[in-house]
Amino acid sequence: MADLQALLGDVIRRNASDLHLSVSIPPAFRVDGELCYAQKHAALAASDMEGILNELLNAEQREVFRHKREYDFSFTFRGTGGETARFRGNFFHESGNVALALRLIPTAVRTIDQLELPPILRDVAKKKRGLFLVTGPTGHGKSTTLAAIVREINATRHDHIVTIEDPVEYLFTSEQCVVHQREVGSDTHSFAEALKRALREDPDVIMIGEMRDLETVSAAITAAETGHLVLATLHTQDAAQSIDRIVDVFPPHQQGQIRVQLATILVGICSQQLIPRSGGGRAVATELLLANPAVRNCVKEGKTNQIKTLIQTGGEIGMHTMEQCLAGLVNRGALSMEMAMSYAYDPKDLQRILFEHR
Repeated sequence: MADLQALLGDVIRRNASDLHLSVSIPPAFRVDGELCYAQKHAALAASDMEGILNELLNAEQREVFRHKREYDFSFTFRGTGGETARFRGNFFHESGNVALALRLIPTAVRTIDQLELPPILRDVAKKKRGLFLVTGPTGHGKSTTLAAIVREINATRHDHIVTIEDPVEYLFTSEQCVVHQREVGSDTHSFAEALKRALREDPDVIMIGEMRDLETVSAAITAAETGHLVLATLHTQDAAQSIDRIVDVFPPHQQGQIRVQLATILVGICSQQLIPRSGGGRAVATELLLANPAVRNCVKEGKTNQIKTLIQTGGEIGMHTMEQCLAGLVNRGALSMEMAMSYAYDPKDLQRILFEHR
């Protein structure tokens, strides 16, 4: 029988981001972005996975899993050695067997400075209204960045924060703000429904775990237009793609109006990647767009191909491209040239910047 408690403790001790459990192979950890099997651990049997399913889900949750064939959830783990952490999980079926992917969510919500994020994100946390997006691939810290911004708001403002998540990841304690966290599935039926209801709950800040569909995007835009600060994530690579993705969700006859609305409400877009450091661990690399009059005009007119140029020339107000950030990490010795080049959106531009700084 697999000892789930011991495996979860190993995730924390190894500072792994993920744990993968499935039949016929040993448990696998993701450390610094790389998957590796647990040493000296036998392959898991179907009975092991059934036992883990029964340990983590109650009877009602198991019934939903049997019916839908997959299930998202989260839980707090307390180890025998006193270690504590949150995990986000997804049970699914593969080749007729139960499998599980777990993501470690550190219990402590780290600050913007601790995460080495752009300090100007503290200014975003002061905004009273508008839409701010954090974008990037799955597993590259979008939820962690949003949590850091919410932490900043919670510590510095006297407002009502409503989060809508699937599932709830970081747990917040109400400090200066009142924080209510709603989980899709247990507290509400959907992101879109919770967003509509949130406008009747006297919120100042609304954090959306993910904008997945037309209804959710539309409700988020409405919330930002009606005087709320809306924080959300998208699985897009950069600022230009993020703007296009939001617009493209809508039918063609609505897209012109959506561009006008988006140009009015946009606060900014932080796109990010987590990249293996030269000495171990991972560094966060970001692209940051902040909405000034030139950016708003580009959004309104659908000229997203000009966005990167505006970011390149917007350094005086805190904007930077992914390549500018990567060059800084290389120059500080945090990343190797080869690693930075492999993560650059535009390797030739990164080469140019590094050559100019020599």
